[in-house]
Amino acid sequence: MIPPGDDVDRIITVMETAFDPAFGEAWSRRQVEEALLVGSCHYGLAMAGDACTGFYLARNGFGDVELLLLAVAPQHRRRGHGLRLLDQFEAAARALGAQRLLLEMRDTNPAEELYRHYGFTPVGARKDYYKLAGGLRSDAITFAKVLD
Repeated sequence: MIPPGDDVDRIITVMETAFDPAFGEAWSRRQVEEALLVGSCHYGLAMAGDACTGFYLARNGFGDVELLLLAVAPQHRRRGHGLRLLDQFEAAARALGAQRLLLEMRDTNPAEELYRHYGFTPVGARKDYYKLAGGLRSDAITFAKVLD
């Protein structure tokens, strides 16, 4: 089910400012809407009054819930919004009966510190998975957090 247009607008607005174009990680509006139409995807928003400060997008299946995207607008970073989004993500995963949380990120992603602090640990890697500007490549690291 596609969320209200306002929520998609909020997600896209944050995504446009939060992801560096050099890494090609931002999704288009169509990609977000199509993911949410599939039915196995869900999202959460971080709000400060009427302003959306961040969001997450996740996919569930087979006892796992995978964090596909998490973003906090640059002007709202280092204020706890990322942790609150991870709390929302984990609560939604638990409500779905998940046994484990997953995420994958490039090895140079500064959010690694946040994920490790939250209890995610590396469980795998994909060599040269991400294409970067100028023909460079970066490894992908898969992280997991087992839920009790």
